[in-house]
Amino acid sequence: MNAVKASDITPVAIRWLWPGWLAQGKLHILAGAGGTGKTTLLLTLIATITTAGRWPDGEPCKQPGNVLIWSAEDDPSDTLVPRLIAAGADLSRVRIIQGRINARGDADPFDPSNDIGLLRMTAEEMGGVALLMLDPVVSAVKGDMHKANDVRRGLQGVVDFAEHNLCAVVGISHFAKGGAGTSPADRVIGSQAFSALARTVLVAAKQQESDTRVLARAKSNIGTDEGGVSYTIEPCTVLDDIETVRVAWGDLIAGSAREILGDVEGDDNDGERSELDEACDFLRDLLSQGPVATKRIKADADGAGHAWATVRRAQKAISAEAKKQGMGGGWVWQLGELVPPFSAHGDSDDSKMRKKVLSRNGEHLRDDMSAFGATEHLRQTSVVPSRLDSCPASDMGTNEEKGHEWSQYLKGPLPDGTSLPFLDDDAEEV
Repeated sequence: MNAVKASDITPVAIRWLWPGWLAQGKLHILAGAGGTGKTTLLLTLIATITTAGRWPDGEPCKQPGNVLIWSAEDDPSDTLVPRLIAAGADLSRVRIIQGRINARGDADPFDPSNDIGLLRMTAEEMGGVALLMLDPVVSAVKGDMHKANDVRRGLQGVVDFAEHNLCAVVGISHFAKGGAGTSPADRVIGSQAFSALARTVLVAAKQQESDTRVLARAKSNIGTDEGGVSYTIEPCTVLDDIETVRVAWGDLIAGSAREILGDVEGDDNDGERSELDEACDFLRDLLSQGPVATKRIKADADGAGHAWATVRRAQKAISAEAKKQGMGGGWVWQLGELVPPFSAHGDSDDSKMRKKVLSRNGEHLRDDMSAFGATEHLRQTSVVPSRLDSCPASDMGTNEEKGHEWSQYLKGPLPDGTSLPFLDDDAEEV
């Protein structure tokens, strides 16, 4: 045992990156429900670090720093880098981890639970790093994220990395379902060891009826845990034609995290909400910023404790659409536009017109037509079979599963009372 007299230890002050919020050499957790913009928020803070800009509360960042990013959920080229550009980051100070080189010289996926040691070498090559982003933080845990011992064992390497490099580590996490109104730090998904090991737990929340969001300190072992700041997520265009989003900071907010989140999320104590209600809120928030890849939705839903079957029911409940992104692209979900139902009266405008976008082998047909006219048009162009209960022609589609590349079907009753099939469960890759 190595027991040192307290009189032999030299006291030092906490080294703040963002005073009161982000500390050098410490582990932080940023948690919130889906759709609160946690990744975009953290990328905005990263931009402040790389340019020595101003923090959301007006405090200056004292000097520019380097940043390491590891994300298992967002693509660097179409998501991370465009959002960094929108936030005004100095991209030369940001490195995005995309893999590691094995003993044979081949590229392998980066695994935070095994490869934290490799980050030290990268940090030294960069001349030091001010912040490491881990998205999601549970990826650093090799065992069961609900078991305290597994979490502590998995995160110890992350804690050691932060301390050794005087680097602020921020791990992104989700809220567990059904926790509204409870202590925000206790709502972090998984074992309470996540919140216990982190020196600061930051939480994000969104108001249901508006785009207003808040960032607050749910717990801090090294400073105050009072106060927050509001923000919104707004769309923007970078490099002429790349659509992305950025954070617009708002006012400072007084109060505890529980009070701040209670004001934004509302009081759910008037009655127990169903799992479907919570899944609908989760999905609506997640899709509020635009289309999201199905695989990302499934990962976020799992992290938030929602069963996939419930999420699929929620998809139908909020009229979210599943679409395939072009030839060879993946499936995404997006919030659908409300379409008026067909009227029983043949001379009404609603019964005559419905706009649908149909896709066949990458060619998009957009027509305003009656339900009967739409059916005949589809049959003539072979987009649907002549018999509604038959399979598509074997030469349709662009992959091995012929006939399953229909991105949408005409919805609603036809004049004879029948409906065209809607086979999203069969066609969609999850």
